Amino acid sequence: MGEDAEYFVDSACLRGAALEKKHRLENDPASRTDAMEYAPDMEQIDSDVREKVLTAMKDYDPAAYCAADVERALAHETCGVEDFAALLSPAAAPFLERMAKRAQRETGRHFGNTVYVFTPLYIANYCDNYCVYCGFNRYNDIVRRRLEMVEIAREMEIIAASGIEEILILTGESPVKSDISYIGAACRLARQYFRSVGLEIYPVNTADYRYLHECGADYVTVFQETYDTARYEELHLAGRKRVFPYRFEAQERAILGGMRGVGFSALLGLSDFRRDALATALHVYFLQRKYPHVEYSLSCPRLRPIVNNANIHAHDVHEKELCQVLCAYRIFLPYVGVTVSSRESASFRDGIVKIAATKVSAGVSTGIGDHEEKYEGKKALAAGDEQFEIADARSLAEMYAGLSRSGLQPVLNDYVYV
Repeated sequence: MGEDAEYFVDSACLRGAALEKKHRLENDPASRTDAMEYAPDMEQIDSDVREKVLTAMKDYDPAAYCAADVERALAHETCGVEDFAALLSPAAAPFLERMAKRAQRETGRHFGNTVYVFTPLYIANYCDNYCVYCGFNRYNDIVRRRLEMVEIAREMEIIAASGIEEILILTGESPVKSDISYIGAACRLARQYFRSVGLEIYPVNTADYRYLHECGADYVTVFQETYDTARYEELHLAGRKRVFPYRFEAQERAILGGMRGVGFSALLGLSDFRRDALATALHVYFLQRKYPHVEYSLSCPRLRPIVNNANIHAHDVHEKELCQVLCAYRIFLPYVGVTVSSRESASFRDGIVKIAATKVSAGVSTGIGDHEEKYEGKKALAAGDEQFEIADARSLAEMYAGLSRSGLQPVLNDYVYV
């Protein structure tokens, strides 16, 4: 048993030791490990992408742009990096309507009127990390659950019966409680029920991504959370997630492991959202040029309420700013999918899918083992607590009908294995 597994033992003595360690991590920076140092078992790859992204982010000053820069960016048929930086700046705020029209044109050109629909399935909420903004962090007093395979199969059966054909499997970040073989078995089960299987799990080495791909996983999504390295260290106090470069390189290792697609995101509100949005898009931009055969996607979730979140103060990102980021993403990366999660309101999602977003979730639960209760009204006997509160709880049927009424075409799957 590792020292990062305090929640596994129901012992008053060990709980006291865990709380003492938590207090020490919060108040004594010297007690924390180096956030830039790989653990011995973490694979290091030869890549210059991280240096390019962080250098560009460091050099970016959103306040340095003026209206003329935004006008120039919108006049260009192809949006370059400098144009994108201008579109993210405060100077672009008065141009939001023009940005939205340009984004809508790019979306229609490359995606038509289609909107892809999927749902997440959380199969475990044990986590070894101490991230102060996350509902799953190891020191939060929540109900922990790890579904057994028979329970996962039941959850998948219920979800599949609703019509969903693409699923995103999520776990807390605990290699002890959710090891690779466990996740691989869940992928093999998912392949029996769904046409497309995604993963949002802790970062792993290339060989592990290759194994998960062989088990049936199609794509991997990793949230860098924030690309601001100083802020990252302040927010991630312990656990493997504290190692910034290993997390940053997760998508590239997934590509090397054979994954068909990779997803990227910063959690807007943890730091300067404009600089984080720039870094997220550039992360995609540089990898896309290095691995052009891969499918890329972006999402831009905002910080949501969680249990015990008094220690985290969000850098405000309102819907207008979020819309600006999404439009800038679409103009800069017209071929890349953009996902808007159930963290956002139904009205916002209904509007943004007509402009820039191409993928939404439906029938969402961030709890563990509660789909029978939420889908069929039967009381879940031992559900695990949720990671965060959602804002849009619409079912697939409700989402599908709403998209159709708006003149959009809901797509449940567009990939066939032969």
